[in-house]
Amino acid sequence: MSRIGKKIITLPAGVTANLLGQELKFKGPKGELFLMLHPDIKVNLTDKEITTSVLAAGEKKQRALWGLFGSLINNAVIGVSKGYEKKLEINGIGYKAQLAGNKMILNLGFSHPVEFMLPAGLVALVEKNIITLTSPDKDLLGQTAANIRALKKPEPYKGKGIKYADEILRKKAGKAAKAVGAK
Repeated sequence: MSRIGKKIITLPAGVTANLLGQELKFKGPKGELFLMLHPDIKVNLTDKEITTSVLAAGEKKQRALWGLFGSLINNAVIGVSKGYEKKLEINGIGYKAQLAGNKMILNLGFSHPVEFMLPAGLVALVEKNIITLTSPDKDLLGQTAANIRALKKPEPYKGKGIKYADEILRKKAGKAAKAVGAK
């Protein structure tokens, strides 16, 4: 039995869920999300609760899907009610970011500015050297933050580049002095 899959997901006030065939639609104050269900997953929807089950709970693949979709449904409910947020920090002299519509223009020490198109359903805010990304879709938010970080990963000597705000970098010492007495 899946421990995550058999948990009952309660819908907070202001969040609605509709099941249309194999598509589960969530609507809340932060936006709308759609989730396509696997054919082996059964969803029972009441006014304020969602429960999941599988066709054959004895098979390993089915139990894995049960837990996966329980977690995905819970993430969608939290996303449309509270939303998700990630912060990225830009470090380096001359490194900066600015927004132009749905495009982010980043100066990252290259010979040219890098243009990054923001996907629909994601809101970005730039304050000094902090990029704040918010979205109801946890998957889209995490992938976009990883794509922005991949444009200029932090280097290990000075820490220049883009890193997550809560990320701790391990800095290298650099060139070590010659060993005493070595020739």
